[in-house]
Amino acid sequence: MTLRDRVEQLLARGDIQLDGDRPWDIRVHDERLYARVLAEGTLGAGESYMDGWWDCERLDECVTRVFRADIKQAITPWKDALRVFVARVVNFQRPARAFRIGRHHYDIGDDLFERMLDRRMIYSSAYWQDAATLDDAQEAKLDLVCRKLGLERGMRVLDIGCGWGGMAQFAAERYGVSVLGITVSEHQAARARERCRGLDVEIRLEDYRRLEGTFDRILSLGMFEHVGYKNYGRFMEIARRLLVEDGLFLLHTIGASRSMTRTDPWTDRYIFPDSMLPSVAQIGAAIEERFVPEDWHNFGADYDTTLMCWHRNIEARWGELEDRYDERFRRMWRYFLLTSAGGFRARRTQLWQIVLSPTGVPGGYRTVR
Repeated sequence: MTLRDRVEQLLARGDIQLDGDRPWDIRVHDERLYARVLAEGTLGAGESYMDGWWDCERLDECVTRVFRADIKQAITPWKDALRVFVARVVNFQRPARAFRIGRHHYDIGDDLFERMLDRRMIYSSAYWQDAATLDDAQEAKLDLVCRKLGLERGMRVLDIGCGWGGMAQFAAERYGVSVLGITVSEHQAARARERCRGLDVEIRLEDYRRLEGTFDRILSLGMFEHVGYKNYGRFMEIARRLLVEDGLFLLHTIGASRSMTRTDPWTDRYIFPDSMLPSVAQIGAAIEERFVPEDWHNFGADYDTTLMCWHRNIEARWGELEDRYDERFRRMWRYFLLTSAGGFRARRTQLWQIVLSPTGVPGGYRTVR
């Protein structure tokens, strides 16, 4: 059996063909692809796409089929096992590395994110239940968060991982609350301060482990993916210490369908270093004896829609970016967005909003959708 035969056999599990004529089939441009993928797994697949060794008209649909057929699990390079072992020994998300993700990803360039995201630059899943545009869907998500937390004028709110300040701005303007937002990205902090000028909002460049004070409500949208499984318990312990006894904490995070201790190697190298997706079991262990889970809302399918909007926005406006970002970066970013969409479409990755209270809401929490 040739290496091509082996790859064809694996792809057949998902009804994917090499050099086929369907939108989700793979067009091979370099025969070295087969050895690279079999030896390096997802890292080899992603890097060879960046290098132009293969293409796919509907990469998102191809990856959806890969996930549904569990093809990824059939290729386990020895380096992946070594990465898992090292991750069990080393805390990659320790305080000394807290600002690494900001420099590597969020500080790439505001010009890229401005053209990809909505007008508030919200870099997490939108909520599409009653929305037709990305702007409306992100507004709906922000308002959903505020309503789930029961925000009232005068409350003091902590936003852990505030991004470019869109959530803090929305909550301060619409609900009259005072917000402290923290981020590990210098670009985000500067933009958030500008966005929230004149509002009762403070933005700090700070690691969550250095926080002090007391807050009526805490929220975290799309930051928990950078905490790391060795730190989940400490994260929840800190949130519990900062929250008043009758307060609420809303955690918005991408979730994995199985527990893991290391992220995908391609994602780790090129997109989100030191990141990983938490599982239900890992979050459950972290909140045990610290919080009462009041509500657990999964709208992961909405992230598929969000990612496809981001992809279309980038493709439509790439001409405004190509002077700063080369073709290999463009292919990397396309691969990131479309493979992520495929994971959500296959329901292998989830999007959770979890509402937590310190000791339980008297009489029970009223679910908000």
